[in-house]
Amino acid sequence: MVERLRIRNMTQDDIDAVADIRVRGWQAAYVGLVPQAYLDGMSAAEEAAHRRAFFAAPPPGVVALVAERDGELVGFAGFGPVHTSDEDTSGPPASAEEPYEGGSSEGELYTLYLLPECIGTGVGRALLDACLEGAARNGFRTLRLWVLKGNAHARRFYEKAGFRADGAEQTFEVAGVVVPEVRYRRPLPTTGNSTDGPDDPDDADGLNAP
Repeated sequence: MVERLRIRNMTQDDIDAVADIRVRGWQAAYVGLVPQAYLDGMSAAEEAAHRRAFFAAPPPGVVALVAERDGELVGFAGFGPVHTSDEDTSGPPASAEEPYEGGSSEGELYTLYLLPECIGTGVGRALLDACLEGAARNGFRTLRLWVLKGNAHARRFYEKAGFRADGAEQTFEVAGVVVPEVRYRRPLPTTGNSTDGPDDPDDADGLNAP
């Protein structure tokens, strides 16, 4: 169990820290998977500006959580209704305590990133468990996610947490390079207690398209 770790809803005041975590998460996790020039050129300031714009008009039912340890933000995650590729839900401000009233029984884990130095400390699993619990509480019966096909560490992390690849694949483009992703799913308990997967201290190192 991680000491002094708090999982809470993301606020607008967290945007700069979340942007930095995402950039550093990409730069650590995706070496060899996306062009290095793209990773080197990523800007936390640009990422923060994008998230502020998103906060101004969030889609319904989307929840963003942050992990705070000893007063420092060390990770973040987002989940909600399944979205299409033209919708960006990487920085949602909704509350995990407000049930989603949409019609779909399937939710999606959009993103989960940590500071690189926090990988392997249990922060990733704590964030994932909070997302699973929130998704179950909001009425979703299954949760899906997309992960880079070559990201063996993240795939192993989700498999240990009860997710299974369902055979679906898609691609997105980064700096002219096509990057493949695979889709994972897991059922959610109707009780809202979603910590029934195997307990493991390993942490995800990032999973989603921009």
